[in-house]
Amino acid sequence: MLIAIIGENCAGKSTLAEAVKTELGGEVITGKDYLRMAKSEAEAERLFREKLQNAAAGAGGSIIYVISEKEHIALLPVGAVRVLVYCDLDTIKERFRARMRGNLPLPVEKMLEAKHGAFDGGEYNYRFDGGSGGAAEFAKNLAMELK
Repeated sequence: MLIAIIGENCAGKSTLAEAVKTELGGEVITGKDYLRMAKSEAEAERLFREKLQNAAAGAGGSIIYVISEKEHIALLPVGAVRVLVYCDLDTIKERFRARMRGNLPLPVEKMLEAKHGAFDGGEYNYRFDGGSGGAAEFAKNLAMELK
């Protein structure tokens, strides 16, 4: 099984990924972690696409792929379960500020504002409000539907 958890920085993707892993098992892969699969980027991408295809087809174990960059959506094969994690902009800013030890520089704030909602127009099987705090419950319900 391949579950893609897609959304903006600090929306709650990693929290949801860990909750899904607790319910369904599998390997969590984040962003460009796949580049470690080979020395060249092209070879790493080829191997990763193959791994994702196998997972989506039910072979080779389950993968939970956490995506925060739109271009990584193109790596997903047919059959991937797509979960959008969304969150209001104020919560994203608060979380990012906490990651940066209480400081949110103006250029970073403007970048967050510019990227907010960037994933909203995609096609998803599920949508999760990352500001709700209900990752464990959402993951439990998702697992029941997917088993």
